[in-house]
Amino acid sequence: MAQTLYFPLLLMALCSTSECVQRQYHFINEMKNWTEAQRYCREKYTDLATVDNMNDMIQLNKSLNYVHNQNIWIGLQKTGVYKWHWSSGDPVLFLNWTSVELVYSSQCIVMYNGQWITEQCINTREFICFNMSRALVFVDQSMTWRAAQSYCRQNHIDLVSVRNQNENQQLEKFINESKKSGSSVWIGLFSDPWQWSDQSNSSFRYWADNFIDLADCAVIQPNKQRRWGDYNNVYHQYAFVCHEDKLIVIQQNLSWSEALRYCRQNHVDLVSVQSVEMQRCVMNVVKLASTEAVWLGLRHSCALGIWFWVSGETVCYQNWAPGNGTSEEDCEPTVRSGAVQSGGNQTWISRPETDRLNFICSRYE
Repeated sequence: MAQTLYFPLLLMALCSTSECVQRQYHFINEMKNWTEAQRYCREKYTDLATVDNMNDMIQLNKSLNYVHNQNIWIGLQKTGVYKWHWSSGDPVLFLNWTSVELVYSSQCIVMYNGQWITEQCINTREFICFNMSRALVFVDQSMTWRAAQSYCRQNHIDLVSVRNQNENQQLEKFINESKKSGSSVWIGLFSDPWQWSDQSNSSFRYWADNFIDLADCAVIQPNKQRRWGDYNNVYHQYAFVCHEDKLIVIQQNLSWSEALRYCRQNHVDLVSVQSVEMQRCVMNVVKLASTEAVWLGLRHSCALGIWFWVSGETVCYQNWAPGNGTSEEDCEPTVRSGAVQSGGNQTWISRPETDRLNFICSRYE
């Protein structure tokens, strides 16, 4: 194989900046059932739309500016497996049941004297939100869990999540100081059987307040806030929204040259990280990797004694781990290439190009 595959003919002397748009949404105005829409999106883009948070929902809605009076499929589908989720999207790392709780239906959680108890989500309780600084806000109004979730998202950030024992104790103290000791209050934990088409762990839900959960596939409804409902896949055909991820972690262990060839044949290129914004996007996706380091489009030239991006730019923005990225890299017995650590601070490291790692492909033209 010609070794010139990854060497640019001319390195651009000027530094460029790279804006990171991690996910793009595409409205497809064709009538299909959910399964047909999923197949279309996987062939043309990445998958039926996944929504990770309210910012994603805002971006998705922009693709629907001229769409009115119709339901629209997204990538959320009901499975037979119920799982616990935090409304905020935080991972579920801590549970504090009064007794062992079996998850067999859609349920929501109240805190009572520091312990957690399952309740039907249609019950009305007072609740606790958190704001931008994660400060707690007690809301002295009784609402259903879903109405409480809507209130928190509209006025603060979300219903409170509890990530460890210390936060649980702080929350119990906060409730007592709010003179609500002995009260049951909603927190942000809920169970449901819904799963995104791309198998992501996103727990974001945007159901309408009157959502009943009787069908198997989610739609964006034509209401003012574009809240979600559900319809059966087989009996309904709607337009739909696909998403296209611009950075993709490939969970195959390839050498650097093999990874470069794969990205150029199947996407656009190995990712170049030319700004702190692009580094943040890399950090968001690299956690999906199965290797401790992940190839970037970063290469060392022994002849020139410099690092460069395969896109043709020299390295201006840098995020090297200590002791890595020097121009005096050892070129024997093999050339070095750059990788990002999938854990820790997710800084860059120098590795022999023959190492076999996961890698990140870019779809930026």
